[in-house]
Amino acid sequence: MNDIEPLIRYPETFLGLPAAMPGSLRGRRARAAVLGVPFDCGIHPFRVGAREGPAAVRRQSRLIRRFHTLFGDLDAPALLRAADCGDVAVVPGKPAEAFPRIQRAAAQILDAGAVPIGVGGDGAVSLPLMRAAGQRYPGLIALHIDSHTDDYPAPPEDRYNPTTQFTCAAEEGVINAALSWHVGIRGFTFRAGVVARSQALGFRVVSIDELLARGFAQTIAEFRDAAAEHPVYLCWDMDVFDPSVAPGVCTPAWGGLSAREGIALMRTLTGLDIVAMDFNTVSPVQDVKGMAAHLCAHMVAEAMLLLASRLHLAAGT
Repeated sequence: MNDIEPLIRYPETFLGLPAAMPGSLRGRRARAAVLGVPFDCGIHPFRVGAREGPAAVRRQSRLIRRFHTLFGDLDAPALLRAADCGDVAVVPGKPAEAFPRIQRAAAQILDAGAVPIGVGGDGAVSLPLMRAAGQRYPGLIALHIDSHTDDYPAPPEDRYNPTTQFTCAAEEGVINAALSWHVGIRGFTFRAGVVARSQALGFRVVSIDELLARGFAQTIAEFRDAAAEHPVYLCWDMDVFDPSVAPGVCTPAWGGLSAREGIALMRTLTGLDIVAMDFNTVSPVQDVKGMAAHLCAHMVAEAMLLLASRLHLAAGT
């Protein structure tokens, strides 16, 4: 990929939103923008396909309606003046080339005053998106909803992959790991000491058992207190859901959240200063009738509702 190649390509848009180049968002007064990141590292032994996630999520978004009956028929995309900025033009498997382009595209959305909503792609895409947000918002902290910590060792010869993005973010100072949380952690891992390593980096690790025992509201209330006035990056890995509702993910793990529980968890995030976010690991090749992609599209819509509700309240309307 060279600099002559376009930065953005235009696919089918999410929810039928207007397509817009990131640089045009300021003129639209957009407050949020979807950014497809069709990238995966291509290193999973048999589940390669998250690079097709953005297209599948957009396709399934056609089933999502605009007005929400439980929130006063709020039309979140309209209130946010949301747009779809297309896909970053990247070549999967080449993070050294792809990551700067992803970061540049997200930075343009942030510079326009909008919240980038990244749709991956495997978990590796979170790092360049966090870099863009951290550059604009010093003191950034992360709320990482996932079944895995994704902060495994990152040796120089294999630094960038979908298990190391939070290691890199912590070591580079992109986020303040001491105030950042991994939430929903569960299941088997391919090496010992994963939780201890996360804690050594400074992260708070909340297992799914602790999350369900304490309740979503109480857990997030504690995070909200710790976050105080810090800007927050929300990373939502779709494998936090149980494979019965999201089968098409890169690394499924049994015992995850139901769809209802995931939606309830998202709705507890009110009051957080979420400045950027991403949803990742939908792998259409392994999906069943678009279930994971459809649920991801719904979660993106819920996130828009979260952003719009905050804007709605701030405006006093």
